[in-house]
Amino acid sequence: MNWFEETLYREVGQRFVVGQILYREKTEHQDLVIFENPVMGRILALDGIIQTTERDEFIYHEMLTHVPILAHGGVKRVLIIGGGDGGMLEEVLKHPVEKCTMVEIDRAVVDLSIKYLPSICGRAFEDKRTDLIIADGLKYAAETSDKFDIIIVDSTDPMGPGEVLFTTQFYTDCRRCLNPGGLLVTQNGVPFFQAEELRMTRGRLKPLFKDVACYVAAVPTYYGGFMAFGWGTDNAEARRQPVEAIRKRFQTARLETRYYTPDLHVGAFALPKFVGDLIA
Repeated sequence: MNWFEETLYREVGQRFVVGQILYREKTEHQDLVIFENPVMGRILALDGIIQTTERDEFIYHEMLTHVPILAHGGVKRVLIIGGGDGGMLEEVLKHPVEKCTMVEIDRAVVDLSIKYLPSICGRAFEDKRTDLIIADGLKYAAETSDKFDIIIVDSTDPMGPGEVLFTTQFYTDCRRCLNPGGLLVTQNGVPFFQAEELRMTRGRLKPLFKDVACYVAAVPTYYGGFMAFGWGTDNAEARRQPVEAIRKRFQTARLETRYYTPDLHVGAFALPKFVGDLIA
């Protein structure tokens, strides 16, 4: 029996039975493998770290899109940094947005996800509202003149190509790209094992936004319990919308979800004490 052993942590970890390797290549930027597992379905891994699985991708993608979009209440333009598998893009396009710009550094991730992971990306890359840009997200944020209502940073962990997407300069450039009242959300790892990642992001966002926080969701693939999502905005009311308001927006959008609910949206900001202590 062949096993894929994740290399994210040195002292603890998880492994997956490899049923069939669908694709493996060292791209221009990273080592990419897509394989099948009898429990989690098709799995995408980059540089030895699991990025997404068919079985539970909906949790991560729904929570990093619907929470900020419905909290905002009037989103027209969205920017996704990273997200090459297309799952985030598909969820964003379930909303009546005018345009979603996606900046991904590795074209191979997009092409292979379209081929091997259509259950995750659907036909999102064919949507006329999609503006796919193959470029360095750091460079794009620094140079673009476009403005957005929501920026979603769907990055890898702070190593390799994703490391620059956790810097003060990158967050500063994202802040400049937001429309008034806009929201920045980020993936911030599993705080039980990656406490410094969450603490670092909060420290770098704090001088830039009036309201800096995080919310959580439990994604089985991301070993270690709750996953944290960073949050930065000048609109402090966005995070404090009552569940009735979120529920009305959810119903108006006619979303079909498998994890996200308006009640869960509000509850996701109620942090376990150890997470709250990390960012206090």
